[in-house]
Amino acid sequence: MSGVELMAHMVAGYPGMGMSMTVAQALVAGGADYLEVQFPFSDPSSDGPVIERACQAAIEGGFRVDDGFAFMEALSRDFTVPLFIMTYGSLVFARGVAKFCDDAVKSGVRGLIIPDLPPDFSEGLFDEGRKRGLAIVPVIAPEITDERLKMIGDMKPEYIYTALRLGITGSDTSLDEAAMRYLDKVRKTGSKIIGGFGVRSREMMTALEGHADIAAVGSHFLKILDQTGDPAKLTAAAMELKGIA
Repeated sequence: MSGVELMAHMVAGYPGMGMSMTVAQALVAGGADYLEVQFPFSDPSSDGPVIERACQAAIEGGFRVDDGFAFMEALSRDFTVPLFIMTYGSLVFARGVAKFCDDAVKSGVRGLIIPDLPPDFSEGLFDEGRKRGLAIVPVIAPEITDERLKMIGDMKPEYIYTALRLGITGSDTSLDEAAMRYLDKVRKTGSKIIGGFGVRSREMMTALEGHADIAAVGSHFLKILDQTGDPAKLTAAAMELKGIA
């Protein structure tokens, strides 16, 4: 069994709002330690084609942010795993930063992952989250400078989400020695490290042990869902990643 916790990523409203609950149930049944729920946005700049297509389908299916918060509230009633919302700054701004944080807390959310709102250009997101005990998760990439990493570390965030490579989600990732040295440097901040972008196998989960605390897996699950149309297959996939299959 992998010592790295699993953050399972899903898209709210895909393949439909009703089916979203079935997807969440399958991932939790497979041993997901966290659920990262993406609120679809029309221009998902950090996402690869698999997640982008899912987001577009959810939007075309009528997804609204209100639906997302209602979904999070339902998840918080049914599950005890920590819930995170992942989305983009435009949706946060449209609702209002403070109100978005309020609604997140009211719906039982543990934290927010907003890749295009870095700490020094967040329009108050990190401050509003801190006031409410809501974990706002900085998102960084391997090219981060030592000075910037120190600035983020000095904020003492509970979690830091780091891409394991440059680019977008879903492409192949190589967990080589350079990647491990990078993760070890980030881990010195004392925050819990979430490693994402391309994690898709038990071998990769095992390789992250001692270097990251949590592995975020999204495109891998969506590909399985797209190929099979069967959310139950996600349970087996999550169990395999966790090393309990």
